[in-house]
Amino acid sequence: MAGDGISTADQAQAATIAERLRDIGEQLDDLALSVLREAAEAGADRPVADKRLTQARRSVEKAAHVLEALSGN
Repeated sequence: MAGDGISTADQAQAATIAERLRDIGEQLDDLALSVLREAAEAGADRPVADKRLTQARRSVEKAAHVLEALSGN
């Protein structure tokens, strides 16, 4: 076990999940940009969906950060 009470195998799994979450965060960012682009092309205000997608991305990034800390990365 590492100093923070998590086994090496669990650290590796946490790192893998963190990497997947980073990928999901990038996908959410791309989706939010697409929503903004469509709204701009239509001359509309910032859509509510953009705010929610941004909140989701931030939450996913926070989770990835926590897992990276657990994994020692």
